[in-house]
Amino acid sequence: MSTPSPRSLPQILYIEDSDESRSLVRRLLSHKYIVLEAGDPLDGLQLAEETQPDLILLDHNLPHMSGSEAATRLNKMLPKTPIVIVSADLSPGARERALAAGAVGFISKPIDDDFVELVDAYLNGKVERLDNAEHHLQVYQQELVERLEGNIRQLSSTVERNKYLLQQNERMFSMLERRHKLLETAARVGQMVTSILDMDDLLKHTVNIICSEFNFYYSGIFLVSEDGQWAVLRAGYAAAGRKMMAENYRLHVDEKSMIGRSIMQQQAQMALDVAGEASRFENPFLPNTRSEMALPLIVDSRALGALTVQSDQLNAFSEEDITSLEAMAEQVAIAINNAQLMTKLESANSEILRTKTFEAIATATGEAIHWVGNKAAPIPGSIKRVREDLVYLLALVAQVNDAELKNDSLRVAVQTVRDEAQTLGIDLGQVLEEMSAMKSNRLQALVSVESLFEDLEIAENSAVTILSIKEGLIGPARQRNDASVSLSEMIADTVANMGLPEGVVEMEWSADMPSAHVDGRQVEQVFNNLIKNSWEAMSAMPTPKIMVHGRRDEDPNFVLVTVKDNGPGIPKEIQEKIWVSFFTTKGGSGGTGLGLSSVMQIVNQHGGKITLESEAGKGAMFSVRLPAEKI
Repeated sequence: MSTPSPRSLPQILYIEDSDESRSLVRRLLSHKYIVLEAGDPLDGLQLAEETQPDLILLDHNLPHMSGSEAATRLNKMLPKTPIVIVSADLSPGARERALAAGAVGFISKPIDDDFVELVDAYLNGKVERLDNAEHHLQVYQQELVERLEGNIRQLSSTVERNKYLLQQNERMFSMLERRHKLLETAARVGQMVTSILDMDDLLKHTVNIICSEFNFYYSGIFLVSEDGQWAVLRAGYAAAGRKMMAENYRLHVDEKSMIGRSIMQQQAQMALDVAGEASRFENPFLPNTRSEMALPLIVDSRALGALTVQSDQLNAFSEEDITSLEAMAEQVAIAINNAQLMTKLESANSEILRTKTFEAIATATGEAIHWVGNKAAPIPGSIKRVREDLVYLLALVAQVNDAELKNDSLRVAVQTVRDEAQTLGIDLGQVLEEMSAMKSNRLQALVSVESLFEDLEIAENSAVTILSIKEGLIGPARQRNDASVSLSEMIADTVANMGLPEGVVEMEWSADMPSAHVDGRQVEQVFNNLIKNSWEAMSAMPTPKIMVHGRRDEDPNFVLVTVKDNGPGIPKEIQEKIWVSFFTTKGGSGGTGLGLSSVMQIVNQHGGKITLESEAGKGAMFSVRLPAEKI
């Protein structure tokens, strides 16, 4: 099935106060729809009005109002938008009350395998019919009246008796909920910006998610014009954003506005009380702004634009907000840079398009290719061995004599093994013949349960490692976070995670070797690439060896690490070319030619230096000099 274009994805709003239910629906639908979420019916009403979704899924048991009440209000707000009640209420009349409230359908919980098909059907116009509609409408209206009367009595009593305690509880709940949303939002924005390359969709969904998840009054994204003189609004939240976009709203890149100032200085600007902020530009479209923050969108020390976030509350930004928004701004900047590159590539021919696409990918995620390749390398071999071991074990199980099995369930299980093996095309008889011809020690190795579990553990560890990679924060495009790093410990961990045969890599560290002052994530990729390249270059060597030595450089301000192998060496005529992006000696057998180019870029950005010494037939040695930690 082909993936639909991001710009054509329908939007589905799911109003549900259960985190687990929202997570399940998001997982089932996010591959083909944009899923918006609200954990409260009041928030859901506001989000529905602002985003105009194509379909609304609504839980029946909600705080503040029932799903039926919410459906009635949504029906009046958005009469053309289909509403579907999703409920675990299977009592008599539950479905009829939902349809009487204005829903077009009713999906029972727990959600099962036909959920996605039902959603597709309702999006395509399916409407469930209600028999005896007048009677059910009267019952529903009576229920509303009784519920309203009960709510009024309960609310009056609660307000009078517990007003202060309620305020404290609401404040605490809001803080906890906000912290939870911060974690979820950071992950969702990171996932979103890596999957959308259309610029307009990327910017629009970014501001919508930031405002809906953080509960901010307004968010907008400005991009710098080609002449560098203007910050042009390219996406704005809600009605105010649409009005400004319609009027081609823009600001001078100067000191007169927080947006211009953040772009010029490449630093975040914040006003917790805009009334006292001289550098804030008065905006007639946003009269209720009381707090504002402008964050520059930077890639490779170049400001692409700025992200503005505004609140109608004083002192609205907490430390958690600032940290999360700065991290998201960094990822959004990389995604915008990728989208801009993709736009420029659309007019090129197919070969130029392929090359330029690799450049765009290399800008933000080039090093992730080596990460994923290295971590995934053990998985295919482990899975292959597990498959082979299972075939042999199945053959042994299938030979059990039914008469010796006293339990009927065991006999059925053994027969099931035989039948499923036949269905899968496995000739268990032939497998047994092969096993019979094997030597005893070979046969024992093949049916080793311990070996099978070891292979499963290798595959599991590799998969877990791959999933832990933070895609938005790797590679030379990421802003560096320099700190004191023990290169000996870091390189030892890198080698251990590469899964190379024992004894291939020898490491030696001098006693006076200082720590380096570098970005640990980026420099780890330097040595990962160098060791991986050395190993691949020695594929035909009978006894491959990689020697890694570290010491203080002759210049005491630097630490020197050399990576030397006993491979075939690098011919002199291509030694200068290996540093060029996309140059590779691997031909069609793999490799993008980004590894050594990325290595040189990272080392140079740290103020270090990398050199090569090699002769044909005598191996190659890379010398990496990096800044030492100052004492």
